[in-house]
Amino acid sequence: MTDKQDNNPLHGITLEMMVSQLAQYYGWDEMGRAIRIRCFNNDPSVQSSLKFLRKTPWARKKVEDLYLRYKRETMEKPDF
Repeated sequence: MTDKQDNNPLHGITLEMMVSQLAQYYGWDEMGRAIRIRCFNNDPSVQSSLKFLRKTPWARKKVEDLYLRYKRETMEKPDF
């Protein structure tokens, strides 16, 4: 069996990488508006978010979806 996942855009991307990149790109306020969870709205940090997201599959799915949207947005922008 092979571990190759050609069709999985999240393969090799850790949850910490996702949260960090999203926080840098959108900021905590925008993330909190997009995904209404306390760890993004009340004293947000990567570590507190990771604790919650690792225990909460529905919230992690929303973060993964936001990350995929972020990747599409940043790939479409031309580099000037």
